[in-house]
Amino acid sequence: MSSLDKGFYAESELALLGLASFGADVRISRNCSIIGAHNVRIGSHVRIDDYVVIAAASGRLELGSYIHLAAGVYLGCAGGITLADFTAISHGTKVYSASDDYSGGALTNPTVPKKYLKVDVAPVVLGRHAIIGASCVVLPGATLGEGTAVGALSLVKRGFQCAPWTVYFGAPARKIANRSKAMLESEAALLAESQSRG
Repeated sequence: MSSLDKGFYAESELALLGLASFGADVRISRNCSIIGAHNVRIGSHVRIDDYVVIAAASGRLELGSYIHLAAGVYLGCAGGITLADFTAISHGTKVYSASDDYSGGALTNPTVPKKYLKVDVAPVVLGRHAIIGASCVVLPGATLGEGTAVGALSLVKRGFQCAPWTVYFGAPARKIANRSKAMLESEAALLAESQSRG
């Protein structure tokens, strides 16, 4: 075992985390926090780095295959979060599928009984090949279409629908360019190679 591998749970240890399911070649940092592991499904070829927090006690997280969550990512799963195959979330990005009402019309924070709260709860979905840059914020109900790229320090607003194969940037995020689909050829080659080995 290399020194790099020592920072990740062994496959035999993954079974003890209580995940709903996980595939092959899953690397989860020992410094990652998973709350509500029974609500988390993980595909194959997934890496979750140090200080990632997955808050899934009251919602679900579905991770496809070939996914990377970089250090310091936060996934608030109360409304459900789905990441399709080949997605990536960079350092320090926060994804919320539930959020308090900031207008002043209700009390806020989890120490207050639910009847005094007004929480916006809606699923967040990242399509295949979506990528989110460092230190972004994604709010409830956002959908990133297949191949969407969101630049660093961007804010994806509540309910915003990012069009497929486009690049977004800013606070709030706005379309700034189209994104190449050339990676689909590499995906096909990788999958064919995996099948021939398998």
